[in-house]
Amino acid sequence: MTTTGHAADGAADPDGESGEDSGADPAPDPGTGRLAILRAARRAFTQRPYAEVTMRGIAADAGVSASLIVKRFGTKERLFNTVADFGPAADKLFAAPPADLGRHLVLTMVRLRRENQSDPLLRVVFSLGNMDERTLIRERFREQVTARLAGLIGGRWPELRAELITGQLLGLGATLSLHRPGAGERATPEQLADLYAPALQRLITGDLD
Repeated sequence: MTTTGHAADGAADPDGESGEDSGADPAPDPGTGRLAILRAARRAFTQRPYAEVTMRGIAADAGVSASLIVKRFGTKERLFNTVADFGPAADKLFAAPPADLGRHLVLTMVRLRRENQSDPLLRVVFSLGNMDERTLIRERFREQVTARLAGLIGGRWPELRAELITGQLLGLGATLSLHRPGAGERATPEQLADLYAPALQRLITGDLD
């Protein structure tokens, strides 16, 4: 399938890391290489058409053997489906009642970024504008993140509020990546939540009057 607008090598990392920093070690991953493989796969599948991505290329980027990827994930299709799956991140992000969800979202997202050295949601941005298999990444995001959030918050205009909330979360991830190193990187998750969560919570509870 022909596409336009591919990201070139060295472009920003869909996990929120710069392309030049793509060799940085992920969070502790003793002996499995899983996190390194997933980070390399996210870069590959969000920046290139599916047909152009190879297991050998992902393995080279991750610093592992192609046989290890097969052992961990099986086929290229299964690896792509893992990259396109936002369910595990959503489970953690939404594990709080609506009254406390704004603060929980910020704390959880910042902690996941720092623990895994990658953003749990930002890869969806790198699939925008492409009309190929990468549309599945956007569809999964809408289904597993935005639509699920709309069901949780209810009230007036839940779909619109959910879209705005997820947009603010993506904006926070992009901001922390853009200004690295910076004040956001030095701030504690609690400081970031103090500043960022109130606007999210207003959208969550629907206090729009």
